[in-house]
Amino acid sequence: MDVDRYLRRIGCRGPLRPTLASLKTLHLAHLRTVPFENLSVRLGEAIALQSESLFEKIVARSRGGFCYELNGLFADLLEALGFEVERLAGRVGEEGIPFDHLALKVDLEDQPWLADVGFGDSFLLPLRLAERGPQEGGCGRRYRIEDRDGGLLLLREEPEGWQRQFHFTLQPWPLSAFAEGCRYHQTSPRSSFTRKTVVSLATETGRITLSGRRLIATSGGRRTETDLDDAGIRGALADRFGLDPALAHAFPAG
Repeated sequence: MDVDRYLRRIGCRGPLRPTLASLKTLHLAHLRTVPFENLSVRLGEAIALQSESLFEKIVARSRGGFCYELNGLFADLLEALGFEVERLAGRVGEEGIPFDHLALKVDLEDQPWLADVGFGDSFLLPLRLAERGPQEGGCGRRYRIEDRDGGLLLLREEPEGWQRQFHFTLQPWPLSAFAEGCRYHQTSPRSSFTRKTVVSLATETGRITLSGRRLIATSGGRRTETDLDDAGIRGALADRFGLDPALAHAFPAG
């Protein structure tokens, strides 16, 4: 892996030692520069869970991806920098498929941490895996990990109470184990990724998201929504997400 090129992609400078401070810096930088997006799914582009293919897409072509791609490649970067990383399988919904989500366990300073740059709207800073009380996840939002059903459940605090994010276990898996889950989310009509186009990126004050043809921006607790035409979508892709405006083909009218 070309570590320096990857670091430039996310706006970080090396060298970085495998410390908690470095992990936090890399995690936050990744979420603010590499969008969570399902454009390949919507455009019928094949997704290969191989390091070279993921690097070519996310780093060389300045694209984003979904959990298998983003966390898959981020794990490679962390390992190249000397971190101890394990790939974890999770389920987003209670009826989710096996290997529905890919998250990361990072061991450092005698403590395991949960990292995830591929969930979309979630924690910006790594969470302590052994902690069972509320934890600050960035932008004033709190998260909690609790023991549940033979594994762990990640929850986020909302005005209506603690809401499920995903259930996972600490069983480590190779990236290849997620291939069937990736195939399902590329092809199944039951997957949300085949039904609606989404692009989302964390910002310094909140988040910006294209959900279908609607641009949703949150900043300092305020939320605005704007319906976009074709020109607006092309402009948002280029100016707000750093993506090729030609990808607007993934946003069908109507």
